[in-house]
Amino acid sequence: MDADTLQRAVKTSREIVASVQPEQLDVSTPCQSWKVRDLLNHMIDAPTFAATVMETGDWTNQRGESVDHASGDYLAEYDAATARAIAAFRADGALSKTVNLPFGELPGSAFASIATGDAFVHGWDLAKATGRPTDHDPELATEILVAVRPMLPEQMRGPDGQAPFGPEVEVPADASPADKLAAFLGRQP
Repeated sequence: MDADTLQRAVKTSREIVASVQPEQLDVSTPCQSWKVRDLLNHMIDAPTFAATVMETGDWTNQRGESVDHASGDYLAEYDAATARAIAAFRADGALSKTVNLPFGELPGSAFASIATGDAFVHGWDLAKATGRPTDHDPELATEILVAVRPMLPEQMRGPDGQAPFGPEVEVPADASPADKLAAFLGRQP
């Protein structure tokens, strides 16, 4: 995956971020330990993190301050953070350089896949939490699922708050590709 696939994921999720109303900020999400507010904050912090890693090559260059983006113009902050991340992945040589992440070194192209999946799936989470349709961009959902299947070891699965992903959830064969992706990552469609 590359900056173009990240941009597609961001575009899909942006429509959902734009629809969030202030009264929905305390609604629960499929990520049991997060409310919509927490999810929005992550959806802004994650591309900011990705941009910094791609710009500097190292995750330890992150600033540690915590900001409640959801208390302000979260759509503008989402737009700024995602534009910066897309530009960082689009920079010359970005996809071929090695970056240092908390879990090891990866090529920029692999990190682009992670950033794309994160943007897309958390858009799904936000849609689910706010009662919006979850069947967005079937082609991209399928592409992400194909990419993530071999990359997700069982030791990364466990209870919410203790592991990044829950156990895989079974879905009907006719579930949308986005719902299949979410279920593979431990969400209940």
